Amino acid sequence: MARRFGGRFSPQPRLDGTDPRPPARPAPGEIRHPLESRTRWVTIMAIPFLLSAFWQDPTGLVLQLAAFGAIASGMWMTREGLQAEAAYDARRVARRPAIPRKLFGGILTGLGLAIGAWVPGAEAGAGVIGVAGAVLHWLAFGTDPMRDKGMEGVDAFQQDRAQRIVTEGEAHLKAMQDAILRTGDRRLEARVGMFAATARELFGHIEDDPDHIAALRRYLGVYLQGARDATVKFADLYAQTRDPRARQDYETLLDDLETEFAARSARLLEGGRSDLDIEISVLRERLSREGLRPAMPGPERPMTMDDLLIPRTGEKQRR
Repeated sequence: MARRFGGRFSPQPRLDGTDPRPPARPAPGEIRHPLESRTRWVTIMAIPFLLSAFWQDPTGLVLQLAAFGAIASGMWMTREGLQAEAAYDARRVARRPAIPRKLFGGILTGLGLAIGAWVPGAEAGAGVIGVAGAVLHWLAFGTDPMRDKGMEGVDAFQQDRAQRIVTEGEAHLKAMQDAILRTGDRRLEARVGMFAATARELFGHIEDDPDHIAALRRYLGVYLQGARDATVKFADLYAQTRDPRARQDYETLLDDLETEFAARSARLLEGGRSDLDIEISVLRERLSREGLRPAMPGPERPMTMDDLLIPRTGEKQRR
């Protein structure tokens, strides 16, 4: 019988079956769109164009191969567009895809159907079939994201810089996870996976607020690069010697790095709360000076939402 793998580094579920930790930021390869499998089936259904091409005259051969190639290329573009849409939906702050891949995929699919249905003297019918195929593609897969999400007040240059650094950090994490596989130890693989999840939590904060990229660049670059190099050397050594001391030193290194990354993530959250408190205090003081709300409440009277939203009765009567 299969058993749940766990250990002292594994999160312990609550009695009600829920996980005490928030869901981790998914790795780039883990993001999947639920409609991706449809592109494979459409490509399979276009195979008759490919098979029947070899029983045609030269013109028919070229047309049938072109039809299959256009449909297969359209499905490839559509799958890329679905992956870009899934990555867009998974982030709180994201730019729209630079290339509308699903749009181009629909055009190629309709063009492939039109080429496959073309016969001399029936150009109009082939065009209708191509347009119908493009419309069905739009109904089946939807449109590309056409607007930026959560980019209000975000510096575009800083966002691009943060994205490049996060991509570099993801490459370091992927190299660590690939290297630790050489040890053949599931506990070590799980340990590296938990460190990667902690690092990706910091990646998510950087993507949401790229203004902190300067202070955290060494964590996403230098520290992760050092962890990658240490993992590669440890994996090569441990696969040959099974040295328990080397394993203990490596796990201690991961503990220290994970603690530091988690502390940085918590500090970013606390900094965001402090900034929000400051903004609220400034707004309340300004409203108080303009007579739109009572003076700042003291310890004997806590603030309520009515104080912020409803003007004083006397002020309202005077006006």
